[in-house]
Amino acid sequence: MDAMEEELKCPVCGSLFKEPIILPCSHNVCLACARNIIVQTPEGETPPQNRCSGTSDYDYLDMDKMSMYSETDSGYGSYTPCLKSPNGVRVFPPALVHRHCSITCPLCHRSVSLDERGLRGFQRNRLLEAIVSRYQQSRAASVKCQLCDRNPVDATVMCEQCDVFYCAPCQQRCHPSRGPLAKHRLLPPTQAQAGNARPAGASARKQATCLDHEAENYSMYCVSCKTPVCYQCLEEGKHGKHDVKPLAAMWKQHKCQLSQALNGVSDKAKEAKEFLVQLKNLLQQIQENGVEFEACLVAQCDSLIEALTRQKAKLLTKVTKEKESKLKTVKDQITHCTMKLRQTTGMMEFCLEVIKENDPSGFLQISDALIKRVQASQEQWVKGALEPKVCPEFALTVNTDPLMQSILQLDFTQNKVPTAPLLQLEKCCMWNNSATLAWRITTVQALPVEGYVLELDDGNSGPYREVYVGKETICTVDGLHFNSSYNARVKAYNSAGVGAYCKVVVLKTSDVAWFTFDPTSAHRDIVLSNENQTVTCNSYDDRVVLGTAAFSKGVHYWELSVDRYDNHPDPAFGVARINTMKDMMLGKDDKAWAMYVDNNRSWFMHNNSHTNRAEGGITQGSTVGILLDLTKHTLTFFINKQQHGPVAFENLEGVFMPAVSLNRNVQVKLFILLKYKKYTIGF
Repeated sequence: MDAMEEELKCPVCGSLFKEPIILPCSHNVCLACARNIIVQTPEGETPPQNRCSGTSDYDYLDMDKMSMYSETDSGYGSYTPCLKSPNGVRVFPPALVHRHCSITCPLCHRSVSLDERGLRGFQRNRLLEAIVSRYQQSRAASVKCQLCDRNPVDATVMCEQCDVFYCAPCQQRCHPSRGPLAKHRLLPPTQAQAGNARPAGASARKQATCLDHEAENYSMYCVSCKTPVCYQCLEEGKHGKHDVKPLAAMWKQHKCQLSQALNGVSDKAKEAKEFLVQLKNLLQQIQENGVEFEACLVAQCDSLIEALTRQKAKLLTKVTKEKESKLKTVKDQITHCTMKLRQTTGMMEFCLEVIKENDPSGFLQISDALIKRVQASQEQWVKGALEPKVCPEFALTVNTDPLMQSILQLDFTQNKVPTAPLLQLEKCCMWNNSATLAWRITTVQALPVEGYVLELDDGNSGPYREVYVGKETICTVDGLHFNSSYNARVKAYNSAGVGAYCKVVVLKTSDVAWFTFDPTSAHRDIVLSNENQTVTCNSYDDRVVLGTAAFSKGVHYWELSVDRYDNHPDPAFGVARINTMKDMMLGKDDKAWAMYVDNNRSWFMHNNSHTNRAEGGITQGSTVGILLDLTKHTLTFFINKQQHGPVAFENLEGVFMPAVSLNRNVQVKLFILLKYKKYTIGF
């Protein structure tokens, strides 16, 4: 419960909450503290936002102790008492507060104007009040004497006026019941602890009433305003058009959300505890490795004592600095992680106490803020936050072979290869037959890296080949086979050599080639639309456009729908190399294989050779299908789902791209089919 105590302290007075109220920003302050931080706002002026001051004249704790003089009791003329709070705003005593007032949250510095109800317009945080009460009662059982010098014993009484706990001997010695002290009231510790707190569960047993209609109990929850409401609020129309749901249902829903959020942050807290153990072990390893390294260095220097006297001290200093730097880094990381873990643990314990409460409206008053806090707390344990910033090994060594000739230039040399990189799977992705891989060095990598080598196999469990060598930590590989699995691995290198490979990752290319027409390689007269799936042309001459996919293996089938067909032109459909001519009919050069067709007949064409005339043509609404079977190395054409002519081309080898040539009298649209007759594209 000690870690949770920070959640139960008022940000103004620093003590446990007493009669806490909820500010619009979801933070809490004691009711008495709220009266002390009310700010007078001149009529028509916007309440100050984030106003601050370099110094503060008085502390919040001194507010109720300051003597507020007026012209009535001082005789010094008209004087308006004005103090400065730690956030730099003017503070007026409650007696001077009028309807033009505002209050500024001491945590986020958000200001809000008070209405005619004043502080009564803020809801009482009954849930927090009950938790504070339970916390006080749990501590009361073990209250110790505050005046015992050594080994404090349990207190037997508490002076209400002195606010001090005494054991029996200290009470007789320091607070005898005689003289002026005889009038002080002594209470048992349990009663003293609970004197200013409401009984545990009292707020839960008492039904909460509406702030605007004190005779009405909360029964519904306004999702739009995120506040409990009563039936009268709905009848008066203030929340009539809002999204309103039953209080009990929303209570259960928000409890469930908070519980789910806590599960995530609980896992992070567990990892943080384990990480702290790892860091403490790391301290010991660094100490041991540092001592071992120093001993080795001294032994080498002693063997060359005459030549190494001046260099020995310098090298030892470097090692010591390296060790101290590592130790400081780990200690700082332990301190930082301990602080974050304590905050997270305190918040978790507080949230668990909140979940135990059976007050729906009270829970809903703070649940949104708690959920956000828990989610934010979970986000702070980002990937890499629970990794050591340094490694226990010292990346320094001494090569004694050439030192006799260059003793004055003796320094630490780097002869260790880098460790294996880590693939960042969350940044790796696949699209069609392209793969993007990203990697990084480990957080504790102390060795320099000059570059990386990315290797892929051939997609058929064959030998690996280098596809990238350089300093970048991200690489995209294009032109892979569809419906294939590739193994990829990365290694790092420096002047000392090449490091180990990372874990192999399997890259699965798309089962089906999803592609469109490619505007970057198309002839300038080509006009694309419909997200590059529909093509036509501005010219009366034939112009070529390619697809965005390239095929080298597998079975692929796609169709083109003839959306417009005027004056009986003869468009051509087929496949081509990426460097085919774009300003003539497809198939006239040796880099394209096509079928050109008019309204009555068709021909196959490659390298300007026309073959296999077939009767039957196309009209508006016709579909032309292209079947590229690279397992049989053939190309076949279809019109309106029926094979048109014999197999058009055989013995096709290499890389092919879908292609079309047309003029301004034709417009076609691209379709990609997963299945066609006995052919299954993909699996």
